[in-house]
Amino acid sequence: MEKFLQKITKEAGELALEFFKKEKNLTTLRGRSKEIVTKYDKLLDNFLIKKIKEKYPKDNLLTEESGFLKGSSDYLWVVDSLDGSSNFANKNPLFSISLALMKKKTLICSSIFAPAIGEFYFAQKGKGAFLNGKRIEVSKVSEISQAYILFCDGGEKKRERITKLFSKIFPKVKELRKIGSAGIELGWVASGRAEAFFVTRIDPWDVAAGVLLIREAGGKITDFLGNPWHLEKHDLLFSNKKLHQEILDLING
Repeated sequence: MEKFLQKITKEAGELALEFFKKEKNLTTLRGRSKEIVTKYDKLLDNFLIKKIKEKYPKDNLLTEESGFLKGSSDYLWVVDSLDGSSNFANKNPLFSISLALMKKKTLICSSIFAPAIGEFYFAQKGKGAFLNGKRIEVSKVSEISQAYILFCDGGEKKRERITKLFSKIFPKVKELRKIGSAGIELGWVASGRAEAFFVTRIDPWDVAAGVLLIREAGGKITDFLGNPWHLEKHDLLFSNKKLHQEILDLING
């Protein structure tokens, strides 16, 4: 199943890249991004659902566009067909496709593909995390002052809350950055390009693939209270493990 997961993630990514290059109205529609994003999100969502259902008709699916599609097997596919939709609509190449496969609530394999920058991430439970076929690990930075931190407001609608979190963390770290695609942000933490990523009120399809990727790369994932990740919308911290508690303390301080 892991080879199939990789295959359809790449196929969806190549399709997204084709749209990205050929769609002339992306930039002109940036002010109405939802109009064009909905078109391609749904098209890619339908493409992935069709592929999965043809191969594994009994499996369950959870996707951003279609919600929960109940099956009869122990497997659940968690799908984000176009992560970083606003970037995509704004002709920004930092968008990705994310897929994760779970069996009885356990993540067993996942992939994240950022086709416009040529980065393909894959993880398999107990077998490691990889970027373009090469094993990756989280960074070894242990000093908060040297840390690059990524963040996203996710589904949080109160900018005041994000501003408060920002003000707690930014003075203590090397840099605080927002990329706009959770899949890429999680890939960058897993590959050691950043020490942590925090996000508020995030949906499971945005991060499920990255959860396994960071675990297999040696990192740590909890909610802001230190509880393990689960399939619900909530606040999350992903880190290189070394700085996890210190960042949680800043968040909750």
